[in-house]
Amino acid sequence: MSNALKTKAFLAVMGLLAAVATTQPANALDKVTYGTNWLAEAEHGGFYQAIADGTYKKYGLDVEIVQGGPNAANQALLISGKIDFYMGSPQQEIDAVKQGIPIVDVAAIFQKDPQVLIAHPDAGVDKFEDLAKLPTIFLGKDGYVTFFEWMKANFPGFKDEQYKPYNFSPAPFLADKQSAQQGYLTSEPYEIQKQTGWEPKVFLLADSGYSPYSTMITTQASLVQKNPDLVQRFVNASIEGWYNYLYGDNKAANELIKKDNPDMTDGQIAYSIAKMKEYGILESGDAADKGIGCITDAHYKKFFDQMVQIKLFDADTDYKKAFDPQFACKGVGMSLKK
Repeated sequence: MSNALKTKAFLAVMGLLAAVATTQPANALDKVTYGTNWLAEAEHGGFYQAIADGTYKKYGLDVEIVQGGPNAANQALLISGKIDFYMGSPQQEIDAVKQGIPIVDVAAIFQKDPQVLIAHPDAGVDKFEDLAKLPTIFLGKDGYVTFFEWMKANFPGFKDEQYKPYNFSPAPFLADKQSAQQGYLTSEPYEIQKQTGWEPKVFLLADSGYSPYSTMITTQASLVQKNPDLVQRFVNASIEGWYNYLYGDNKAANELIKKDNPDMTDGQIAYSIAKMKEYGILESGDAADKGIGCITDAHYKKFFDQMVQIKLFDADTDYKKAFDPQFACKGVGMSLKK
């Protein structure tokens, strides 16, 4: 074959390869699912932000958020491998250790659990300890067996006789000035103020010593072992999403939140963001200088010890199997804070 024919043949092959290449994605994105613990809200904002502003895509990820809610079973979906990551909690993951279920927390987005107790402004309740003087505290079942047990063990005056079931309506609390109710820092106080025109007294349990992380990035231990790069990219991108959500332009993320949850309002979103910043929900403790998402043995053990104190867990439970600290505390995204 002449040199001219060889050249033509070479060019033809190269042209064919180029044509094939254009039909394939240059860099295929890894599809990832993240299940939340409730309907879309500002408390999930960083994850929506990372979708809206392309941060996940920058990290080679195509992320779908699977909403939680009253009838969702996202933790079960994680355990069964139907979703890749879940918005878990240390209590759930330590309980999974007890049951031999290999799931682990790889980042702690909320350094403080936003759980609060709410009192009337004229009930003579000026500090957390004063709540013990009230005859009634409306609590959900989970709160009664966790943080209320912790309160009874650590503060004098709290007793079982104060407990009344909380049905997720503020009406009984509003009708009884000598009562308190549980709530979420970023939600119930806003709704109470909106309904009544007065600002309730709000006591964040974390600021009185109750120490669980919240809004975790939880995954199967097998994914950590088989694909740590994917886990690291999802953690990093999510953390950057949170910095951008708190300090950048979050309009597009909020539109995605309202699309997923049409009952969500701009007023509620703005209130939630303001309270997360004011109380250091994401940026306090280790996260203040090591970045959003930081998870440490010392913090995890403190909560574990509190739950051992109230006999929710046995002291010999290997709580270290519930988390993996290798993916966070690296200062990722801190430069994005304005």
